[in-house]
Amino acid sequence: MFTGIVTDVGRVRAVRDTHRDRRFEIETRFDLSTVEIGASISHAGCCLTVVEKGLGWFAVEVSGETLSKTSIGDWVEGHPVNLERAARVGDELGGHIVSGHVDGVGEVVSITSEGGSHRVQVRVPRPLHRYIAPKGSIAVEGVSLTVNEVEDDLFGVNLIPHTWEVTTLGTLKVGSRVNLEIDMLARYLARWRETA
Repeated sequence: MFTGIVTDVGRVRAVRDTHRDRRFEIETRFDLSTVEIGASISHAGCCLTVVEKGLGWFAVEVSGETLSKTSIGDWVEGHPVNLERAARVGDELGGHIVSGHVDGVGEVVSITSEGGSHRVQVRVPRPLHRYIAPKGSIAVEGVSLTVNEVEDDLFGVNLIPHTWEVTTLGTLKVGSRVNLEIDMLARYLARWRETA
């Protein structure tokens, strides 16, 4: 479980296809002496398992299924990645409950400056748009955000300067593909409503 509060922006240092999947090595400022092999870390909103580590880097293996359902398949050497270690019992929940399971990949359709902030509009794949509500929560590239408005398959979020500067969201451009995880509560309420 995660909270959508990014604690490091790592960088892809190597990409290699294996006979099974794709392996990524990620540079990080995390104290890796406190990260065990097998630990779960959110990478741009996708929970991946640490399979190896070295001085200032760790490796993850990504299945074909995950590559096809997320933006991770777009990563190349040098690509910045929002990172968050798994929450522990007693940690502050500064964002919202995030599972690290990407629900879909959206596309940035506009970015507008508003004072010091940036308004970002994202197009959501159908039928995922049904689960997004104004003032609800959504994770974009692993960052917990509040939805400002929803219009059909578009939603907008407002990024304050801090979020713009300390996450990869400040590198977004029109056309960027972004991992999305809808609010867990919205997912279960919608499922309950469909079966009731």
